[in-house]
Amino acid sequence: MTATAGTRTEGGAPPASRRALVAGSVGNFIEWYEFGVYGYFATIIAARFFTPEGASDIEALVKTYASFALAFFFRPVGAALFGRVGDRIGRRPTLILVVLLMTAATAAIGLLPTYATVGAAAPWLLTLVRVVQGLSAGGEFGGAVSVMTEFAPPGRRGLYGAWQSFTVALGLLAGAGLAALLATVLSEEALGDWGWRLPFLLAVPLGLVALWLRLRLEETPSFRRTHHETAGASAPRTLPAPAPAAVPPPGAAATARAIALGVGRLMGWSAAGYTFLVVMPSYLQTTLGASFRQALVATVVANAGFALAILPAGALSDRIGRRAVMTAGTVLLILLAFPLLNLLQDPDASTAAKSAAVFAAGAAVGLLAGPGPAMLAEMFPTTVRYTGLGLAYALSNAVFSGSAGLVVTELIKRTGDVDIPAWYVAIVCAVGLPALLSLRGDDHRRALRD
Repeated sequence: MTATAGTRTEGGAPPASRRALVAGSVGNFIEWYEFGVYGYFATIIAARFFTPEGASDIEALVKTYASFALAFFFRPVGAALFGRVGDRIGRRPTLILVVLLMTAATAAIGLLPTYATVGAAAPWLLTLVRVVQGLSAGGEFGGAVSVMTEFAPPGRRGLYGAWQSFTVALGLLAGAGLAALLATVLSEEALGDWGWRLPFLLAVPLGLVALWLRLRLEETPSFRRTHHETAGASAPRTLPAPAPAAVPPPGAAATARAIALGVGRLMGWSAAGYTFLVVMPSYLQTTLGASFRQALVATVVANAGFALAILPAGALSDRIGRRAVMTAGTVLLILLAFPLLNLLQDPDASTAAKSAAVFAAGAAVGLLAGPGPAMLAEMFPTTVRYTGLGLAYALSNAVFSGSAGLVVTELIKRTGDVDIPAWYVAIVCAVGLPALLSLRGDDHRRALRD
């Protein structure tokens, strides 16, 4: 029988499972809060760190998104590094280390000197901090999802995994809401001078709360059984018990194939999520002439739609399957990408109509984000789950999320085509659709593999 011990423990020890959900979620909240804040303040960061004398605003924005993308490309490195540690020594200690690094790097952005103070060193310092953030963020997802799904009770793995995505939405909403609040209560000059630093410095108290929660976290029963009990039981009594690494992992080729397939299944979520939820503020400002406040309000509405769809989508996938829900979300994004964007471009469209458009875009992404974590966890056995699902997620985000702002901004600059975001979302979703269709319809009913 391959059912995880985590599912059996859940029925008898609900507090442990609740702690797993909270402790697993809190790091994702901090991570995506920061990434959201960086995206929402992209135009201000561009002016402070990437605008020497004579540089254009669009050139500085491209450089800002290049730094944004660089952090994403270090995520796979972090996923491989911390994933290996998490699969060998445990999810709990690895997640504690990850949240410490993430908190320190995020707070550091709020303290960095700008171009006006240290000149050309400013963008390099910012990029270095973004690299550290990328490494820590790469180690976050695999561990958090492993903890949540390995503690999930039977028939609720989709809902438990969806909490990872839900706290991503909460992080983005918190970042957008705080940015909108600061833009409202501070003058434009104060916001540009020092106000933008406040959201990054807020990572310190958030990180301390996350650390406390993770120190109280138990190791997952699935990991304990697979890496300790099985190894100890199989050891000859005349010899020392083998280390956890003695449990042979699946073949490297099989794991690599599963990771590649996971990237294919996630690419639509990655591209659409960042295009509609993070890149949108800069697009609305630089391309459509919206104000900073208008752009942030639109982003808050989009993220509200995203957040409200996630948990129902995860729960629905426990009933009808991951394939059905994620395929429906992908098809919706393909069909709606151009109409939604064209509505935003229409100067005669009402505010209510535009709000409904961005809300619908966020909700469609939520149909992918809800079942996505559980879908990934079901693709890998316990011995490589942290590494495998973390790498699949990190690679997909590196290619299709981290580069979204850079690709969209650069292509609009070169072509003048304001429909580039819709083209990007529709094409990437269409390419990833066959990988989603390859999911088995009953994956949600199968136990996690040891």
